[in-house]
Amino acid sequence: MIKVLVIDDQTIVRAGFAALLAAQPDITVVGEGGDGNDAVRLAERERPDVVVMDIRMPGMDGIEATRRILAQPWAENVRVLVLTTFDVDEYVYDALACGASGFLLKDATADELVSAVRVVARGDSLLAPQVTGRLIREFTRQRRHRPQAPAELATLTARENEVLVLIAGGLSNGEIAARLFVSEHTVKTHVARVFTKLGLRDRAQAVMLAYESGVVVPGAAGE
Repeated sequence: MIKVLVIDDQTIVRAGFAALLAAQPDITVVGEGGDGNDAVRLAERERPDVVVMDIRMPGMDGIEATRRILAQPWAENVRVLVLTTFDVDEYVYDALACGASGFLLKDATADELVSAVRVVARGDSLLAPQVTGRLIREFTRQRRHRPQAPAELATLTARENEVLVLIAGGLSNGEIAARLFVSEHTVKTHVARVFTKLGLRDRAQAVMLAYESGVVVPGAAGE
């Protein structure tokens, strides 16, 4: 069973999401909350697999709650799926930078919400490369300086760097395997090494790092 925590300050929206998810045979809703404080408290108590997190809430917002939850040692396997009204949104950018595994628009269909929870629960990221590219292009160009690329990038082999670029392009392990003419098992090994060397928890963080460090330029990875 996938344990899900639903956080949204709008009671009707929260109840609707919770009821929809609880009706699925492989999902159980372990808690509901109306702000970031609830999210942090309930996440520590319930240890969910996925937190469906509204971004804009009074008091502690979803960004700070995401940051606090994912900083905890017990949250290594917790995934955060953020909800937003607009895809190209500074709040979404900040949530992804804090470690969220993806985002979903609030007007998504019921099937899209359920699918999104399952995707992030299995450790994949829910990021459209085109949208991610637009997000990062928009908000990195507002900064005077590009964030310094982590020194750990230099530890990647040529093949590992190639895999990182393809991850940023939105390719799955199977698609990367086909592109590089290797087995999917080999790709999984490369991905695991990239994550370990760069200290990444999932593909969403890999995409963010690849764009922000200049490994991939927005527009060159499928945008």
